[in-house]
Amino acid sequence: MKARVLVVDDEKDFAEALADRLQNRGYDAAACCSGKEAIAKVTSDPIDVVVLDVMMPEMDGIEALHSIKKVKPLTEVILLSGKATLETAITGMQQGAFEYLTKPCNVDTMTRKVDEAHQRKKDQENRIRRAIAEADAIIHHDSEK
Repeated sequence: MKARVLVVDDEKDFAEALADRLQNRGYDAAACCSGKEAIAKVTSDPIDVVVLDVMMPEMDGIEALHSIKKVKPLTEVILLSGKATLETAITGMQQGAFEYLTKPCNVDTMTRKVDEAHQRKKDQENRIRRAIAEADAIIHHDSEK
């Protein structure tokens, strides 16, 4: 199953075009135009990977990343910027971003990174499931004594 992707960019045409390209490659992709809208969608919809523009008005990508990780820590975020700086990249990675890419970004590179981010999310979910199953088995075993 391909990733459920949310593309967030204040340039509406760019966000929609990238979401369309991802849909054409089999992803369940949607677009929105602000950090606040992204947080609302991530909170209410099952999103695996967010492709998030760094430079946006009102709430920039770093603020949105922080909020997304607060409400859905397993959702992976790929930061995307036309004005990349080392400081922003480091801050984004420290806040939990999976990757930091620069515009323009090759669609093949983007899909590879989305797939890698999605796989990391699935791996984390599987580790959590195993840990819960192990804890349940221990609790069940202890309650039988």
